[in-house]
Amino acid sequence: MGFVFSRPAAAAALPTAHPTLTIRNLTITPLELKQVEHLDSRRHSHEPDAPLPLAAAAKHEEEQPPSAKHDIAGVILQPFSECHTPVYMPDSARHEQLRLTFEDPSTGHLYSAEIPGPSRRSIVLQAHPKDGEAETKEFTAIYLPQHAYLALFSSANLSSWMSTLDPSLPLSALSIPGTHNSPTCHVALPSVRCQAVPILDQLNNGVRFLDVRVSCPVYTPPSNPEKPPAPAPELALVHSAFPISLTGPKYLSALLTTLHHFLATHPSETLLLSLKREGTGRGTDADLSHILHTHYIRPHREKWYTNPTIPTLAQARGRIILVRRFRLDNNSSSSAPIPPLDAAEMGIDGSIWPDNVADGTCGSGTIRIQDYYGVNSGVEIQQKVRFAQEGLERAAQGVHACTAGEVPRGGPEMPPPLFINFLSASNFFNASCWPDRIAVKINPSMIEYLCMGHGAPVKGPGELDIGDAATGIVVTDWVGHHGDWDLVRCIVGWNARLQLRR
Repeated sequence: MGFVFSRPAAAAALPTAHPTLTIRNLTITPLELKQVEHLDSRRHSHEPDAPLPLAAAAKHEEEQPPSAKHDIAGVILQPFSECHTPVYMPDSARHEQLRLTFEDPSTGHLYSAEIPGPSRRSIVLQAHPKDGEAETKEFTAIYLPQHAYLALFSSANLSSWMSTLDPSLPLSALSIPGTHNSPTCHVALPSVRCQAVPILDQLNNGVRFLDVRVSCPVYTPPSNPEKPPAPAPELALVHSAFPISLTGPKYLSALLTTLHHFLATHPSETLLLSLKREGTGRGTDADLSHILHTHYIRPHREKWYTNPTIPTLAQARGRIILVRRFRLDNNSSSSAPIPPLDAAEMGIDGSIWPDNVADGTCGSGTIRIQDYYGVNSGVEIQQKVRFAQEGLERAAQGVHACTAGEVPRGGPEMPPPLFINFLSASNFFNASCWPDRIAVKINPSMIEYLCMGHGAPVKGPGELDIGDAATGIVVTDWVGHHGDWDLVRCIVGWNARLQLRR
């Protein structure tokens, strides 16, 4: 599946015989393609990613037939630019492989990648430092053979990718990977499960926005609000009306313990927690707000960011940012009246959340949403892909303040809203439209778009300005399946664009 265009594109009509390779440099480092080697088909292994021991790898390399090397001149890849090269694609019918060698002109260091790689996942370029010098740059390549295309990204340490970013930037300036119904990685009813791996694996691999739904009981406030009784009322994790696990209930308290521990060991990071009330509990939004405030936030006040404004990265580091998808002012189910909490202390307001929209704004104006989930057939998946691409393009338009003192379009006190773009969709009554089966079609399309179309003039569906080319918050299903984090890596990779403005 390719990405959807608003009009026919000339790039779609690739030649069917001997296509040449297009390379896009999505890093801040100028690179020059210096050499191409056509490797004999016997060198190419189709085994999954299982690296040989060093001694065995060296012996294996010595035994390989010689390759045909060709020096290349004049193929310069400027940062965030695309270059059509004279290099012919490797012949898949003959299991041919190419080794491409790039040079960083500023250091003379070389980097090489073999395409296709041993699996469909991204390829880490091998560094060849000059004269034994230490090498600090790392690059990742994503090869799209169906488009004769190679995208180069700056490799990020996904467990702490925020550590390299300008702390003065608002979170709405960043490209942030998220997951939909984040804790639903357990054995569950059909269409309830949305994720392949647990929360901690998601965090260690770069996810920073978590979408969580809880079932809330009726709440009776403590007689002494300053010393609430322990233990805290449990909030069961659900997806719609259903528990997320058939083997027993899972609770928000355990999830928060995981988040607190992760942030304690990764203090450069921040986590956005979108919390919504669902399920069969008889509690109201007011009950949920008081349980959360009294028993979960106030005892750990330093670990939360609960202001209603979008923070800078410096303000948010080491903290959980509450994105509140519940109201504060409706009546409690308890016989004892509960006064509403102060909205200034209960997080970014997403309580008026437009339902099933291709483009909508929360009542507070701090969030702009693409959350169209009403996919009833495989044909409608293409429409969902287009809505997601349009959401990426809208997020890309933002221009934010940076350390040089520039003023964003919204003014210094009003950063642009958080763009939250859901790639998820589901239909309980159609097995072909359950979350994992939609993700297997949507996720590759979004990888293609982020590699080929995002942040490129006139390549977006609406041909909008590309601004800083952030992706906003991109909320995914089923990432990390069989170790495949390429979609998350693409999203994180777009943060490099901000470094060009320093």
